[in-house]
Amino acid sequence: MLRKKTNGTARRSTRSPVAQGASGSVDRRTFLRGSGLAIGGLAAVAATGGTVSQATAQTVAARAVEIKKSVCTHCSVGCTVIAEVDNGVWTGQEPGFDSPFNLGSHCAKGASVREHAHGERRLKYPMKKENGEWVRLSWEQAINEIGDGMMKIREESGPDSVYWLGSAKHSNEQAYLFRKFAAYWGTNNVDHQARICHSTTVAGVANTWGYGAMTNSYNDIHNSKAIFLIGANPAEAHPVSLLHLLKAKEQNNAPMIVCDPRFTRTAAHADEYVRFRPGSDVALVWGILWHIFENKWEDAEFIRTRVWGMDQIREEVARWTPEEVERVTGAPGEQLERVARTLANNRPGTVIWCMGGTQHTNGNNNTRAYCILQLALGNMGVSGGGTNIFRGHDNVQGATDLGVLADTLPGYYGLADGAWAHWARVWEEDLDYLKGRFSDASIGDTKMMNLTGIPVSRWIDGVLEEKANLDQPDNTRCMVLWGHAPNSQTRQKEMKTAMEKLEMLVVVDPFPTVSAVMQDRTDGVYLLPAATQFETRGSVTASNRSLQWREQIMDPLFESLPDHTILAKFAEKFGFHDRIFRNIGIEDGGEPNIEDLTREFNRGMWTIGYTGQSPERMKMHMANQHTFDRTTLRAVGGPADGDFYGMPWPCWGTPEMNHPGTALLYDMSIPVAEGGLTFRARFGVEHDGENILADGVYSKDSEIKDGYPEFTVQMLRDLGWENDLTAEERASINSVAGYPEGAPLTTEPADDGGANSNEEVGETSQQGEIPSDFQAKTGGVNWKTDLSGGIQRVAIKHGCAPFGNAKARAVVWTFPDPVPVHREPLYSNRRDLVADYPTYEDKKFWRVPTMYESIQKNDFSQEYPIILTSGRLVEYEGGGEETRSNPWLAELQQDMFIEINTRDANDLGVRDGAQVWVEGPEGGKIKVMAMVTERVGTGVAFMPFHFGGHFEGKDLRDKYPEGADPYVLGESTNTAQTYGYDSVTQMQETKATLCKIWSA
Repeated sequence: MLRKKTNGTARRSTRSPVAQGASGSVDRRTFLRGSGLAIGGLAAVAATGGTVSQATAQTVAARAVEIKKSVCTHCSVGCTVIAEVDNGVWTGQEPGFDSPFNLGSHCAKGASVREHAHGERRLKYPMKKENGEWVRLSWEQAINEIGDGMMKIREESGPDSVYWLGSAKHSNEQAYLFRKFAAYWGTNNVDHQARICHSTTVAGVANTWGYGAMTNSYNDIHNSKAIFLIGANPAEAHPVSLLHLLKAKEQNNAPMIVCDPRFTRTAAHADEYVRFRPGSDVALVWGILWHIFENKWEDAEFIRTRVWGMDQIREEVARWTPEEVERVTGAPGEQLERVARTLANNRPGTVIWCMGGTQHTNGNNNTRAYCILQLALGNMGVSGGGTNIFRGHDNVQGATDLGVLADTLPGYYGLADGAWAHWARVWEEDLDYLKGRFSDASIGDTKMMNLTGIPVSRWIDGVLEEKANLDQPDNTRCMVLWGHAPNSQTRQKEMKTAMEKLEMLVVVDPFPTVSAVMQDRTDGVYLLPAATQFETRGSVTASNRSLQWREQIMDPLFESLPDHTILAKFAEKFGFHDRIFRNIGIEDGGEPNIEDLTREFNRGMWTIGYTGQSPERMKMHMANQHTFDRTTLRAVGGPADGDFYGMPWPCWGTPEMNHPGTALLYDMSIPVAEGGLTFRARFGVEHDGENILADGVYSKDSEIKDGYPEFTVQMLRDLGWENDLTAEERASINSVAGYPEGAPLTTEPADDGGANSNEEVGETSQQGEIPSDFQAKTGGVNWKTDLSGGIQRVAIKHGCAPFGNAKARAVVWTFPDPVPVHREPLYSNRRDLVADYPTYEDKKFWRVPTMYESIQKNDFSQEYPIILTSGRLVEYEGGGEETRSNPWLAELQQDMFIEINTRDANDLGVRDGAQVWVEGPEGGKIKVMAMVTERVGTGVAFMPFHFGGHFEGKDLRDKYPEGADPYVLGESTNTAQTYGYDSVTQMQETKATLCKIWSA
């Protein structure tokens, strides 16, 4: 909401000269004067935009200005930031013109990241709340006090009573270390922001064709002949990505179809805008598919050879006639027929979605429906097609991949005994030691070590729920919020209560976040200043799965420390520093060596191919960005010749194998060795007696001309390929199988040169008699657990994908809804549809009881008639603490607001710009500015989710530490948002609840 600023004097609080909340606006001059930027020194440099002009001959400096290359710390596009550093001070900034991602562009947030690092509103030193006041601490004091409190809780209640909440702002190395640290602490109560942004994407997509990530890339959209966006607003959420969409629109005349309850800035570029009711995504997609199936526009051959279960989808789609779809979604049948015809006539087309589709109680149904639409059209595994899921934080993809999650170890290995054994081997740790770090309690037959933790979306229930109702020994007593904005979560009133009930609340962040002020504690709150990603080095994974290397631009400011250094301090306090860093060097100041961390996760993450991207290869790619094609991402000549930029995972095998990475998932038109792939054989070889492997299709140059399962040593034997393994690879495989050094390395081939039967394999050995169980144990080692990478290397040598060649499954038999179905939101104003499309029964999963029908059975629609949804702004990101503390961004958007349709506003007697109260059915209410607009339809209201620092009409600025309050405060939409969680992942529902609005 950009408004002309007035010339009025700013209304200031006694705490800060720039204090502004929901009700005041300032002009540029007043804003800069009030924020202290109209003075000399560094502030004067900042006031010019942070850029220094090129020195002239008369004023040339005695020292050279260093050029450092980093990556923007906001959304997931992965824009390169070029920093000019003078004597350790970051003085200037430019976008990376050589970057194939941002092509010399920045959005408002990216253009101002220098201020994020040099910002004066950052936390400057460790602090704690004592008798209601913020008191400065040394790092030694802070670690000792916090550590002593945690160890007391651990002794009394077990390790699960301390919750370690990580961050999408970690580098890959820090994310990996964070999950490893949680394992050594002894808990799976660890998670990060992906739970509340794309966990339903990961679950839905991974369970459709194998991997839960963006299949193509921003750049590959250049090749799209149609662009279908649903629940996505890249013009504001990922602004630079719009360059790539608009290129396809211009050069291919690609129609852009935008489906969204709100007319967004992205919708302004659309050829077809489809407004539909929030929470009815499945019905909308089935309505489009109805026309596709009715007119036989589907790709029948693609479905026959590469898709399982589409017949069951047809049965469900047949119920969604144009009349029923319009009743449920509000979208007219003739418009959806036009959309279907457009998609059918303009192939390949890409489907793009973001949190508008994920944050629902049936979010996994939505994401699977989007995938099925692409499968029906045959748009998968082709350039210009795919499902392009735009992630919302700079490393939310990487932090997810590296396992900062309550249900998995790094690389999505899960929590089963085999997964722990794998990582114990990587860490060279005694598995029994790791087991001893966890509580010895069990939930049924499941040990706590193997039990999924409480997800971040439900951490407050870990505190507030009766202990008897939790699947863990005791309640959560200490909460560590590391790089996480709590105002981005729903049920803020209950969160406030939970924060006050905790024995200890620890915040680790460059900024204090709303955690510092949204509770009324007088003690037991600690603030630890983390360095930004510009003050350290390491890798970060963009949304397209490319890894990029950040150089360190400057030393940590004030007393801040990098995340991995803080983790090392805690590890020292808890007594496992020597074990967790046994293969990691420690630099001066106690900082773990980043490159060693990279190499360690390279040794273990075989599942998703985070094994080929060594630090050296990543640095070489960053230094040679200009050699990569801007559309294909493949290097044309130069030292990275043939590589895809950033070696997008999977980058198979070891770095020495030099796999180029996989720019386009599931593309069978090129060999696996050059970045090609099949669909993953993740779900077995048959289901209900039906074959679920690919039918007669395979990657280019594959020696297996049909579907095949994932590779194991036994499969290599059966194919006669075992002898392609080197002696070193065999020794490693023996070790994984449990055989010590000196065990037989090989089996001699039979006289016919083959090893095609079990009887012919393993009868003799070059090293003597083979143990009786040698065959079975070594044969069971697979492509995911072979630490040598030999199985992957041999499979690819023969043209095969290590993970097999299967059909995508349109039906996920392990999910609550095997076929995606429409279910009404818990808080629905359509009681007629609740009867026809009810929600789930209440159940317990992820350690906590979860309500569905017990909420939906109540009719709240009379008192709360307006549907409430939420989303992003271009000016701010996430919970907004860092961006609202940036003067250049804060000036652009000074007010928290709610968009209200003109008709609703007139009926309510609300004027544009006036203050209104917004209340949700659970009693949370907020005071915000009204924006009367046609962007939202009648009966729908929208609010951004970046604001905090006000709570139910009260300004909390005086509760921040002195000098650390953001320039702009406001209410959080999530104070009015309500209960509701996805049936598979516990994703929170923020896009379809109810509210009432009245003038303040």
